[in-house]
Amino acid sequence: MELDRRAFANLLLGGATAASMGSLGLPAFAANNAASILRKADAIRNPQTSFAVDVALINYERGRVKEKTTVTTYSRPTGSQFQTLVHINAPSADRGKILLRNGNNLWLYDPSSKASVRISPRQRLLGNASNGDVVSSNLVGDYNVSLVGSETVADGDKKNHDCHKLRLTQKASSAPYSAVDFWVDQSSNQPIKGKYYTNSGKLIKVAWYRKLKGAMGATRPTEIIIADGFDPNKVTVMTMGNYRSKNIPASWFQKEWLPNFKG
Repeated sequence: MELDRRAFANLLLGGATAASMGSLGLPAFAANNAASILRKADAIRNPQTSFAVDVALINYERGRVKEKTTVTTYSRPTGSQFQTLVHINAPSADRGKILLRNGNNLWLYDPSSKASVRISPRQRLLGNASNGDVVSSNLVGDYNVSLVGSETVADGDKKNHDCHKLRLTQKASSAPYSAVDFWVDQSSNQPIKGKYYTNSGKLIKVAWYRKLKGAMGATRPTEIIIADGFDPNKVTVMTMGNYRSKNIPASWFQKEWLPNFKG
């Protein structure tokens, strides 16, 4: 299996944006509306009720598959954020390992040792995808947000959208990135593109959303293309499918309970 490198290169190089409203002189109502815009995009990124979703991650280098991982993510809303349990299904060497987010804490449970250890949401899970990328979260809960302006940008299907451009800065230790530039379609509130940065301001990666499908009462992107910020030959594709409502007990999200999980 190969990634269409030419199509991806066109997307990466053709990502120039045309600004239609600068960051200076924004109307007060627009600045105050930034959190509302992000909240609506969050509701498209993730159902705001208890749910499960299957996620497949494929890491490509120079268009060829290098690694694959599949997980099932179980998420339960609590306040404005989620408690999340991520069960690793494959590869076989990692099957049964669990990522757990409860509040600002992220844990990795290993069934071979029956031990849970604290991990960072910024640590890579596979390719360009971090632990924080597969753990369901509402961005508005992890980041402070401001409205920078409006721009026209291409999504992962190379279709242009008139977007709100948001600037996100880390406010919670559970946030996997220090800062994010995030583009949201002005008419549909669909997430379109994200650029992710380190503490020093270096670009870590760029993500495009694509393949919209109906799931659990909303039209959602079911694939995210994630390009390495340092090497454009390294691309990770994250595909979400089989969204379903699930009544998840609170007990699942205590690290002491994880040995009881039956995936």
